[in-house]
Amino acid sequence: MSKPVNQKAWLLVVPVFICVAFSAILPLMTVVNYSVQDIISPTQHVFVGTEWFRAIINDDDLRGALGRQIIFSACVLLFEIPLGVGLALAMPASGWRASASLVVLAMPLLIPWNVVGTIWQIFGRPDIGLLGYALNRAGIEYNYTASPAAAWITVLVMDIWHWTPLVALLCYAGLRAIPDAFYQAAEIDGASRFAVFRYIELPKMRGVLMIAVLLRFMDSFMIYTEPFVLTGGGPGDSTTFLSQYLTQKAVGQFDLGPAAAFSLIYFLIILLLCFILYNWMERVGKGGPATAATTLPGTEVSAEALTPVDTGDAHAR
Repeated sequence: MSKPVNQKAWLLVVPVFICVAFSAILPLMTVVNYSVQDIISPTQHVFVGTEWFRAIINDDDLRGALGRQIIFSACVLLFEIPLGVGLALAMPASGWRASASLVVLAMPLLIPWNVVGTIWQIFGRPDIGLLGYALNRAGIEYNYTASPAAAWITVLVMDIWHWTPLVALLCYAGLRAIPDAFYQAAEIDGASRFAVFRYIELPKMRGVLMIAVLLRFMDSFMIYTEPFVLTGGGPGDSTTFLSQYLTQKAVGQFDLGPAAAFSLIYFLIILLLCFILYNWMERVGKGGPATAATTLPGTEVSAEALTPVDTGDAHAR
């Protein structure tokens, strides 16, 4: 006779479902409803089917914003992930220096997004800003309000400064979770510093690196406040990304139908790219070098020697 299951625990989940319904499902249903209608007035709606989706897909401004967004997100990952890993490796492992480093490193993360844009807006001005003034005095013509290249680089550097600490903190947590026995076994085997990073630290950080990549990709793909405060999307449309394009449609032009259709396409693009990125990282991680048949460069010991049962076994070898 099977033991009866107490279903009362589901009552604790009901408030969560209610909150999700009001904060996500109902707004999503509203957006879907608007995306297939032409909103003439609060009381007049005309069903148009997929007309707004076809118009948005064929919009040249959308294609330009999508191209700029993909390039920006790729540059963010290209710079922030290696910088974050490098900072995590360079930070002290323990002691008051480690605590001080963590506090200093986390300071940019505590600054609100609009304040970050204002800081860099002043910092990059060629007349009163330290960065702009120094670059112009050095003979480098810099004006992010007039040059699309300067505006693009400024937005990218601003995002790197703001969010690289997040990647570094995640990687630092992953490094501190590696048992000392791995390092002791590597030292006994005479493994080089690069071999330790390649065969011990990097595979052990795969989980936190996956989280860091997904978080930074999703956040950079939805960036809005910092470039809006810094450049307003200019000069021209050089820093107009997808989120600002959507805001212009919904708020500036008050085209609720096209804006709703584009928001659904925007959501599907992020979901699809994150799915592809996640599966690619999973395949790379599973096919990594931490296998029993791998031999560390510069040693005659296979990688299985770097997996001791305990510290005593490492010393016994």
